Amino acid sequence: MAGEVRAGVDIGGTFTDTVLEVEGRIFSTKVLTDHTAPERAIVQGIREVIELAGLSAGDVAMVIHGTTLVTNALIERRGAKTAFITTDGFRDVVEMRRENRFEQYDLNLVLPAPLVPRKDRYVIAERLDWRGNVLKPIDPAELDRLVARICEGGYESIAIGLMHAYASGVHERQVCDALRWAKPKLVLSLSSEVAPQIREFERFNTVCANAYVKPLVASYLPQVTSRLAEIGVTCPVFMMLSGGGLVSLADAAEFPVRLLESGPAGGAIYAARYARSHDMRRVVSYDMGGTTAKICLVEDMEPKTTDTFEVARTYRFKKGSGTPVSIPVIEMVEIGAGGGSVAYVDDLRQIRVGPESVGSTPGPACYDQGGDRPAVTDANLLLGRLDPSNFAGGKMQLSVVKAHAAIAGHISERLDIGDTDAAFGVCEMVEENMSNAARAHAVESGRDLAGFTMIAFGGGAPIHAARLCEKLGIDRLLIPPGAGVGSAIGFLSAPFGYETVRSARTRLEDTQSSQIAKLLEGMKSEAAAFVERGKKGARISYRVRAFMRYIGQGWEIPVEVDDSPGALTPASLKELFDAAYRNLFGQIIEEQPIEIVSWVVRANTPLPKSAPLQPTPKHSPAKVTGARPTFDARLLKFVESKVVNRDDMLPGQTIEGPAVIVEAETCSVVPSSFHAVMCSDRALLLSRRK
Repeated sequence: MAGEVRAGVDIGGTFTDTVLEVEGRIFSTKVLTDHTAPERAIVQGIREVIELAGLSAGDVAMVIHGTTLVTNALIERRGAKTAFITTDGFRDVVEMRRENRFEQYDLNLVLPAPLVPRKDRYVIAERLDWRGNVLKPIDPAELDRLVARICEGGYESIAIGLMHAYASGVHERQVCDALRWAKPKLVLSLSSEVAPQIREFERFNTVCANAYVKPLVASYLPQVTSRLAEIGVTCPVFMMLSGGGLVSLADAAEFPVRLLESGPAGGAIYAARYARSHDMRRVVSYDMGGTTAKICLVEDMEPKTTDTFEVARTYRFKKGSGTPVSIPVIEMVEIGAGGGSVAYVDDLRQIRVGPESVGSTPGPACYDQGGDRPAVTDANLLLGRLDPSNFAGGKMQLSVVKAHAAIAGHISERLDIGDTDAAFGVCEMVEENMSNAARAHAVESGRDLAGFTMIAFGGGAPIHAARLCEKLGIDRLLIPPGAGVGSAIGFLSAPFGYETVRSARTRLEDTQSSQIAKLLEGMKSEAAAFVERGKKGARISYRVRAFMRYIGQGWEIPVEVDDSPGALTPASLKELFDAAYRNLFGQIIEEQPIEIVSWVVRANTPLPKSAPLQPTPKHSPAKVTGARPTFDARLLKFVESKVVNRDDMLPGQTIEGPAVIVEAETCSVVPSSFHAVMCSDRALLLSRRK
């Protein structure tokens, strides 16, 4: 059995999802996340799926892990004591940000505090130009004095970000070598290695974030491997990166900032896998867990990616109010709308939901673990969408009484309405928040969601997805098998991969093909080294993008590039840029000079091959196991809904809404406006009635 069994573990804010793949079969479980020691939930989950599969610990050949540890550390400011060293005159860049107001009319606007306070930011007199040439060398005596101050400060981790270090890391390495010689145990992060890109604010933030969480991750990852070894799981452990690739633990520990969105990245890969198998070219993936909801566009079977990401937004999840980091990431919009999101009434007597979450402890009031504030899960329970005796596969008994008390005490009584109306208001608000986020994300990408298919997964998404489709005008909804643990399953479909970035500003007419080819060859070698350390002897493919813009513009656009011999000419690059620009903005600007700002190279192992989708058999009615009243948001009343066990449904069987299709990790709500059919790959396809 060794070599055939792989495990995926996704630590979320509320639940830790664990899956085990055995010769194509998936065994899964959900356990509450232990925030004091996250590795405990990993061990418990692995034990449970091994037992479900009837295997022993030694049969597991690989564990793939995604975690919210880095994100939570940045949000909660639980990182290491960190110092930041930068060029003289640029100490306050991380505080001044971009000098814009993300909410123009809020007179009480407070900007997010930098990760590194001003007293812990140090400067050194040095300077490179934008091409990496030395304008002012480092004075060895000044460097010695700086090193002495750092050593006296009692810092655990040091971030080094000097001006124009993206073009040359020579001065950063000089500072690094001096610190390492004086204090070998210091943890060091260099911006020329972590994020060699232009724009010092984003680059400085990224290297500070990496340094801030590096000691934490360096201590956590060995705990994972040691705790797994205690139960006999001694196989290699790999980490999922935010860009959708797998790397070794050592590389993840060196660049932990790339783990920021590792869990959601697995979900996007999961959605892309089913988009490919069902030949769906335009997909919006919807992932809702216990703490957050994520929306991602998947076009031509590939999740949309970007090179910047904003974490820990402080102002109603508004763009610009968080800490930007420059890392490869699958692009998605994330809002505080999960099953554990807190519902409340604001000063205007309006129902609001999130972003605060009750998490796994104490959890929603219905968990009966001491929580008394209402959450989305409490509202779903009162609306009949959840079965109190069959939650999480029957492992948890939900308290309807506690849910009623929480909704009544915090919402119904304040608004003088019934508990049902209050619960409906909570769900309608969270669904409206998610649909607004999806619309905004689509508009920012120049897309109209009409004609898209939604793929829903996560413990909460199948409950709310059909209502989102009604709001967004989407007619088809796919809920894949194992949707409740979709991100963890997505880990098993992820390739080994790594992405490198280099900023090298060049006017297009001055571009020389030989210089570009030399730069790309070095970037390919660097990216391939990460892949090789994860999977030796793997066949590697490369994807090359150039970030280009018209000279005078503030931001660039990604352009897919053919790097074959003879294809890197200015004329070819201009043709590719024109096509990409026209696709985004409708027309190009004639006669305006173009420049290349950065290059991105991604190295990947091949994606796992999936079996071809077999035709769905002729439709027949599914077996109904019961019925219960559920609240239909469109009809504004309770309706008698059929209850169907998903495991009992055979390919080709259908169920007309209203219905609830139940499974161990979630349930799929089919409203009266939809009907569902079980596809041959056991994915549920919900279609809107004509």
